[in-house]
Amino acid sequence: MNDRIRKKLIQIARVDDSPISYPSLVYQMSLGLNLESNHEKNMLGEILNEISMAEHAQGRPLLSALVKIKPKGQGDNFFKMCEKLGLGNWKDLKRDPSFIEKCREECREFWSNEENYERYLHPEVEKV
Repeated sequence: MNDRIRKKLIQIARVDDSPISYPSLVYQMSLGLNLESNHEKNMLGEILNEISMAEHAQGRPLLSALVKIKPKGQGDNFFKMCEKLGLGNWKDLKRDPSFIEKCREECREFWSNEENYERYLHPEVEKV
């Protein structure tokens, strides 16, 4: 499931200027998750964090920045993940509206680059 979601987020980075909501992601990908259930909503958040942490470890932008949990933006878990990655104090990052926009713009720029897209779309066969 992580790979499918990752590829969807890459597609969003390439073609859409606005982030996707949790419900839209679940619906468009037919994930079958009930977002009314805290457990299933948290499970999706964990998957998104895993994807971003793996991308960050490879020097690529945080794809989960493209998924908004609230009408205006990210939930606390995104910023807490960023703190774990060494990007700053999560509360400070959350208060800085330019941080999330910067993360989204980095995703768009990176994945709109055809060379990056061809090279990193399938991480299991990354070319050196």
